[in-house]
Amino acid sequence: MKRINRFFTAGLLCAVCSGAAYSDNLVILHTNDTHSQIDPNDKGLGGILRRKVLVDSVRAVEPNVLLVDAGDAVQGTLYFTLYGGEVERKMMNELGYDIQILGNHEFDNGVESLAEQWKNVKADKITTNYDVRGTALEGVFKPYTVKRFGDKRVGFIGINLDPQGMIAHDKSTGVVYLDGIKAANSMAWYLKNVEHADLVVAVTHVGYSTENPPTPSDIDLARASEDIDIIIGGHSHTLIDPEATSAPEHRIPNASGDSVLVVQTGSRGVNLGLIDIDLDSKRSDYRLIAVDSRLDGRIDPVAAAVLEPYRAGVDSLMNVKIGRMAQEMPQSGDLLLNWVADIMCRMGEDFSNRPVDLAIVNKGGIRRGLPKGDITKGMIMTMLPFDNRLVVMDIKGEDLAEGFKVMEHRGGDGVSAGFDYRNIDPGRTYRLVTIDYLANGGDYMEPLTHGVVVAKSPLRLDETLMDYLEKNKKKTIKYRDDSPRM
Repeated sequence: MKRINRFFTAGLLCAVCSGAAYSDNLVILHTNDTHSQIDPNDKGLGGILRRKVLVDSVRAVEPNVLLVDAGDAVQGTLYFTLYGGEVERKMMNELGYDIQILGNHEFDNGVESLAEQWKNVKADKITTNYDVRGTALEGVFKPYTVKRFGDKRVGFIGINLDPQGMIAHDKSTGVVYLDGIKAANSMAWYLKNVEHADLVVAVTHVGYSTENPPTPSDIDLARASEDIDIIIGGHSHTLIDPEATSAPEHRIPNASGDSVLVVQTGSRGVNLGLIDIDLDSKRSDYRLIAVDSRLDGRIDPVAAAVLEPYRAGVDSLMNVKIGRMAQEMPQSGDLLLNWVADIMCRMGEDFSNRPVDLAIVNKGGIRRGLPKGDITKGMIMTMLPFDNRLVVMDIKGEDLAEGFKVMEHRGGDGVSAGFDYRNIDPGRTYRLVTIDYLANGGDYMEPLTHGVVVAKSPLRLDETLMDYLEKNKKKTIKYRDDSPRM
């Protein structure tokens, strides 16, 4: 079924419908992990106003369209740091999202703040496996939703990750996690057999493949299911592009031997996913649409006006120069991670007045890279957006070694220079600098909870780094990383 290709001419979405109605078809547009990337990124890709152009173009030629988000729409740029989710909520309402679920970063400002924002979200808000009774979120979410298209019914469920080990406990207090596979299977069965849904779609924020237990992944959900037809995923930032030669598998056999379509768009809103479904046969096609500058000539002025009042605060911080780098430090490389770890080590010694053995920082805590040349306050605040503070702790070697096993499992994190994690003495006590999120067991670093915190910085990590840059403002910072790390 290649009907999906009629939307495109020379790579751009076009309204080229001949006037024929496709009432037997449903088009689901979807996003995940857009992380407050309201404007295009440093490479000129993405941007929510461009996304609206695509969404409106599909709606102009299709009678049955749903717009779905799979979580982590917030956290990652100054729009969230300054405005706490208000911008993302208003703009997603402007785009007319039909269904939204939570990601883990929606909890970054706590349950009460989350509830205040999401009470004003116009989309259907679903979570099938979070019990939020007794919290500020009670009454905000439904366990499922059913959409009707002619005589066809499509059911949607929302499956979220286990907060334990990923979301700071004080940010998700009272939220009870229910087993993802059991919740998905039971609700999908209910939708098929009681609500008489013709199709069941699971919108998830658990990740494409299992990296960190105990949360089951999209692949786990697909293999264990009998009644789920499509999984629209998030959390792992997996780019599933069927046209790419090395694309992750997107047709997963379920427990009955049928195929489940599993999709995800990567991250930062640089792509929009499009699933084209024949509601009679349940066959589906899937592809990604690039969100780029070719759409700029069709930006909606009404949506642009909604965004405009928020730009001044963002731009003011992005223009305050606080340092200069001799080389680019990409977000994806070890260079930036290790540079941050080295500064943490130095600053940890300064505020604790004690020598330390090492510093570690998780790659998930760094949300953008740094360019060669001028560095601004806004860049550092965007790079380190979380409310994390440096801590100095004493930890037994055996526990530190277990922590490094967790870090190795996810491909390594940032480690300060001069420390060889392969030769940790299990009987020795080490003095470690890290962030309080990891010290409290965040990012699955439970072994660090066995350590004893001996000092804590009053400054956030971004403030610490900005202080370092300000002190070195008169010189261009050159950094060589030729010591062994992870």
